[in-house]
Amino acid sequence: MKLNKIYSAILLSTLPLTPALAAGLDRSGQSIAAFLQPGNYAEAGISVLDPKVQSNQLKVNDMAEDYYFPSAAIKVQATEHISIGLLYDQPFGAESLYPSNNPVFGANGEATQVEVETHNLSALIGYQPTENWNFYAGPVYQTVQGTVSLRGLAYGGASKLGSYDINLKEDEAYGWLAGFAYQIPEIALKTAITYRSEIKHELDTTETFGFGAIQRPNALTEVVTPQSVNIDFQTGVAANTLAFANIRWAHWDQFAVTPKFLNAASGNNLIDYSDDQWSATVGVGRKFNSHWSGSASVGYDSGAGNPVTTLGPTEGYWSLGLGAQYSPAANYFIAGGVKYLWLGDAIAQTGGKPVGQFENNYALAYGMKIGYRF
Repeated sequence: MKLNKIYSAILLSTLPLTPALAAGLDRSGQSIAAFLQPGNYAEAGISVLDPKVQSNQLKVNDMAEDYYFPSAAIKVQATEHISIGLLYDQPFGAESLYPSNNPVFGANGEATQVEVETHNLSALIGYQPTENWNFYAGPVYQTVQGTVSLRGLAYGGASKLGSYDINLKEDEAYGWLAGFAYQIPEIALKTAITYRSEIKHELDTTETFGFGAIQRPNALTEVVTPQSVNIDFQTGVAANTLAFANIRWAHWDQFAVTPKFLNAASGNNLIDYSDDQWSATVGVGRKFNSHWSGSASVGYDSGAGNPVTTLGPTEGYWSLGLGAQYSPAANYFIAGGVKYLWLGDAIAQTGGKPVGQFENNYALAYGMKIGYRF
């Protein structure tokens, strides 16, 4: 059952390519699998999520926007015992738009909407004292920015927060990660545990009320992206076959965005979550021949509490994923994956008061990745 380096890389690449509409603002899952590849390795990928989040009760056909985001990584085995790497992803985000003709979430031809974008660049250095162990750590550079508009009766109408806008200007900050991996090549076993620190941002903020009539600039809003732990595991279970699993914990239960003037006007947070996120993916990867391999997986996400914010009214999910990979030559491959997600029903709330139920939600996620060994 011992795997050579190329075969090991092929099956590792069949791990789920596509992220999901996860708890809180979680998107990418913050994998470091590329850094744990043998030898010198580089990859680039793109993922797309097409969700449908609806409420018959509130007559909302779909409020979740499609989104896509890229990822990239490079890892160099500098010496027999030292490796270095650089990973790029967009770990957190949100993109939602309600129908403007729905009075619960729209007014004056304008709609409730949110856009949150992050970028992460993680630099790693690893030390491999033996063939079995790999200890790694490094700094993380992160940027965050966002815009939110609240419209409609859900926020009290134009006389309260139903005519509120906020612009959170891009801020950069630093955190760190550390972890270790252990492998037994003879049985294709590899496990890794990775911790990422929280990262604190202070974003320059402009808030406006009354459809822009009252402007409150020059404030700071604190946003702390959560600390997390990822556990990755794989092992050979038969000839040409691997089983794999990933478990992720993210500390969302103390997350809150509390703009100064919104809080003064209402006493509420703009966004907050009540529970931590737990998610898991398990599956099987198999090599069919020298050119083709594939994988199948199931996934679960706990969500970050219910009721939830109207800006993301789902609670966790179950998922089913399939992946395939074509390797024209031993040193590079092209892989694709797709997932179907059953998104959990949730009660949307604002200001601590329920607005309505969102149910029968789902999403389709798909992605593509190119890997190259040099």
